[in-house]
Amino acid sequence: MKTRFLLFSLMLASVSLTATASVGNASYVDPMIGSGGHGHVFVGANVPFGAVQVGPNNIKSGWDWCSGYHESDNVITGFSHEHLSGTGCGDLGDIVLMPYTGTLRTLKGKENDLNGAASSTFSHTNEKVTPGYYAVKLDNGVAVELTATERVGFHHYKFGGSETPRVLLDLVNAVGNKAYDTYVKKVDATTIEGFRFCHGWADKRKVFFYIKLNKPMKNLLTFMGDEPSGEDELSYKALKAVMNFGDDCRDLLVKVAISSVSCTNARMNMEKELPGWDFAATQQQATDKWNKALSVIDIDATDKQKKIFYTALYHMFIAPSLYCDVNGDYRGMDDKIHRNNSFKNYTIFSLWDTYRTLNPLFTILTPERVPDMINSMLDIYDQNGKLPIWPLQMGETNCMPGYSSVPVIADACLKGFGGFDAERALKYMVSTGKNPKQNGIALFMKYGYIPADKLHEATSVNLEYAADDWGTALMAKKLGHEDIYNEFMKRGESYKLFWDKSIMKIHPKMADGSWYEPYNPFLANHRDGVGDFTEGNGWQYTFMVPQDPNGLVALHGSDARFISNLDSLFTVTGDLGPGAPPDVSGLVGMYAHGNEPNHHIPYLYAYAGAQWKTAALVRSLQEKFYTDSYDGYAGNEDCGQMSAWHVMSALGFFQVSPSGGNLVLGSPLFRKATIKLAGGKTFVVNAPANSKNNVYIKAAKLNGKDLKRSYITYKEVMKGGRLDLTMAATPNKGFGKARKDRP
Repeated sequence: MKTRFLLFSLMLASVSLTATASVGNASYVDPMIGSGGHGHVFVGANVPFGAVQVGPNNIKSGWDWCSGYHESDNVITGFSHEHLSGTGCGDLGDIVLMPYTGTLRTLKGKENDLNGAASSTFSHTNEKVTPGYYAVKLDNGVAVELTATERVGFHHYKFGGSETPRVLLDLVNAVGNKAYDTYVKKVDATTIEGFRFCHGWADKRKVFFYIKLNKPMKNLLTFMGDEPSGEDELSYKALKAVMNFGDDCRDLLVKVAISSVSCTNARMNMEKELPGWDFAATQQQATDKWNKALSVIDIDATDKQKKIFYTALYHMFIAPSLYCDVNGDYRGMDDKIHRNNSFKNYTIFSLWDTYRTLNPLFTILTPERVPDMINSMLDIYDQNGKLPIWPLQMGETNCMPGYSSVPVIADACLKGFGGFDAERALKYMVSTGKNPKQNGIALFMKYGYIPADKLHEATSVNLEYAADDWGTALMAKKLGHEDIYNEFMKRGESYKLFWDKSIMKIHPKMADGSWYEPYNPFLANHRDGVGDFTEGNGWQYTFMVPQDPNGLVALHGSDARFISNLDSLFTVTGDLGPGAPPDVSGLVGMYAHGNEPNHHIPYLYAYAGAQWKTAALVRSLQEKFYTDSYDGYAGNEDCGQMSAWHVMSALGFFQVSPSGGNLVLGSPLFRKATIKLAGGKTFVVNAPANSKNNVYIKAAKLNGKDLKRSYITYKEVMKGGRLDLTMAATPNKGFGKARKDRP
């Protein structure tokens, strides 16, 4: 795979396209990393956290095409303006444009039959993608370039040959959703507007668009599906339209603005963000925005390490994405227009994944965005009656167990963030945690745990609620609500009810208090029925206690027994069972780095006084599961979480407890890393003797003073300073061993 990727990289240099040369850290990014295997990453043009992700849609569909694109595919059906990145479910892919020449055609075609279709084959050798820019020379003779602002996609088409140029506007096909109402109108010879309403992973979404051309159309033909219906204007459940141009139109610029509110607002977005027609300047501005975002960390590393690291940092800054117009308006989950907002609204929170690392890392790298993200979550409560789980524009997907916005909010509060109403937030956290309509909450409140015979995947759901409720408890304590603290701390410790000391595993429990039997902790299949887990098995979920690792160690009875049990996780082998989800990937023993509930586990050794084991394991996982190939991730990238694990771990530390937890030291990947903080401050991790063999921390100094503990704090990082690490090839088993020096 690596050989093929290097050949592809060399071929890109020969592509005759007009991308502006990239300088700065963006020049190290390769957005194709993760486009193969099960990475599911977005490939196209966007700006950091932008509402628009303009890029190609492939002809195939299915799990590996959740973003609309996979490197194994060689057919493009069009270029759409919204894409998910790294998710395990597909949606978006809205407002598709497809340029072609010759005979009028609207068909999408089939994978092995493009006869009469507007779709086109292509080769990766004729494709180029950098932050803020995508280009491809289609086999149909059209050269395509794409760039973007926050809310506008900018297209540049060069039509080869002499046949009639056309652009298909497809409001039928997208990614994982189905249109139920669409509209298009030719406003004048260079302007089109309309909307697309659809059902998909998000139950309902509404996208309005406004299109401007730099050259006039001869006409706009409309189609009910693929059936001709007239010209200029059409309202239909799922329509297409074709823009036809004069034969002399060989070079065309197209701007597409989107809005959740109206065509008028989409036009406003375009007039504010992209009034002109300078494609190269717009692309340069997009690159500049990426360079600024990626400059938050500088590293002393090899070019290969920089490619992997800055690509991960790039993937971290795709989502959440803006979900508001330039005036702040957006359409909420209540299908109402929310105006006069004092914050920027965001959407696409893959919270079950990102609460573990990405969101805590945002509090360090992009803290100015954190209050807006929290306010976006609080507004969702006002619209939907509960805090978000996995919100997608105006829909709640309710995907994955837990109410994982809670630890994100608690983390911000415990770290001292302002910019949102903490009392309001706590009220919403408590209400969500007691909402009987929430999956399993009524059972949780009745039994004090969720019985395996009462709810599918009960134990996983319970463990996630415990992690969430711990955050509610700590936030309540900080705000002076002892009653709430006591109630939710008890819930946060409910994981202890599943501890079976006879097997040293988390063990699903029945409503009558007995253990679920027969219990096989290796099984990870969804079809098991009673007592199974969410995308994992009993081995992995035994350690799914990020909120209270010290309590989990205590359940084992001794440090030695905990370490032995944890060692076994990384060496034991067994059958995951029939129907095991592909998410349980990146296996080392039963540890699955390709799925997020495992991500904190390598750092648990430090809580039992064996930080050196964490160091060796983290370095091994970095080398094994983060590469510069198409298949560069161990599993779904999941809106930045898989990348965030690499970035935070490469810096040399990791936040295990998601709500205000300490930063546990691991093994830094580079000789030196500099984090640029607000106010011109920096935090430097300096490890000059770092190498492939020198993975252990022999000694440490924080701001010149000896550091015996195996952790640092968030406040210590944000004050600015310097962490000096003496790295060695053999472990200092005494580092962080004393109880007072553990996290």
